[in-house]
Amino acid sequence: MDLDVVFLGTGAHHPSPARGASALMVEHGADHLLVDCGEGTQERLMRSRPGLRHIRGVLVTHCHGDHLLGLPGLLATFSDVREQELVIAGPPGLSAAVDAFRPWFGEPRFPLRIVEVTPGTRLELGGWLVEAVPAAHVVPAVGWALREPALPGHLDPAAAGRLGVPEGPLLARLAGGEDVALPGGRRVRAADVVGPPRPGRVVVVSGDTAPCEAMAAAAAGADLLIHEATFLAGEAPLAAASGHSTAGQAADLAARAGVRALALVHTSQRYRAAFPAVMLPDDLDLVRIPLPDRGPPVLVPGGGAVTPRP
Repeated sequence: MDLDVVFLGTGAHHPSPARGASALMVEHGADHLLVDCGEGTQERLMRSRPGLRHIRGVLVTHCHGDHLLGLPGLLATFSDVREQELVIAGPPGLSAAVDAFRPWFGEPRFPLRIVEVTPGTRLELGGWLVEAVPAAHVVPAVGWALREPALPGHLDPAAAGRLGVPEGPLLARLAGGEDVALPGGRRVRAADVVGPPRPGRVVVVSGDTAPCEAMAAAAAGADLLIHEATFLAGEAPLAAASGHSTAGQAADLAARAGVRALALVHTSQRYRAAFPAVMLPDDLDLVRIPLPDRGPPVLVPGGGAVTPRP
């Protein structure tokens, strides 16, 4: 199944015409999770390929305005078109923030569940296993690790052939981990022709954070780490004082964590040397994350837009 990340807002603090406030969408089939919802997110969603329809939950990293001021408009729109439950999860203070927005979006006509989390909290959302991970910011904050459930092992067609399994639907069902009965009635177990389950893919989003070893531990071996890089190397004291990271610090963390790819926002190209697999996405760019045996994650410029850029 395809796994894509669409970057909806790659700016920091203040939106600009080129870069919106923080927001991204993780697409996994029809299960979409929105991470942060800065000002203008709804408008960018309407220009994006994912759109609004399949959002199962919103994962908030912290309650600064550039990460959640898009929620009132999004919730107001959902009140007119949505029926299924929406979960919004984030650190302490989230419930009070959403309550403060209620005069703007009114009483929702759909089930709305607010979940306040601390590092280590785990949720199941839309086919994902999500975990709040530690972050180091100036207000209560978490990062998010999104884990795909384990995938079936690889089918051994030769082993299936030796057991008399014909080409077609029975073989496909075995590949999906299901035991089958052959036309003569003999049963073939998937475990006899399919290898052990494969780990699912992992996406980790740091949110706003100073360099944090707990974040590196949570991202160990991740397929994609999306890390903030608000400052450049010469601004390290300012980064430390404001609970942010430099691009170089983010690249060093990614290297220690052994991630397959790193995506940074609003930072310098010079840090490609520190971590060669770094990506610098713009708004409405997309990162496609194939299974590990099918190649590395790939940045698709404009790939998250309704009409991708040529």
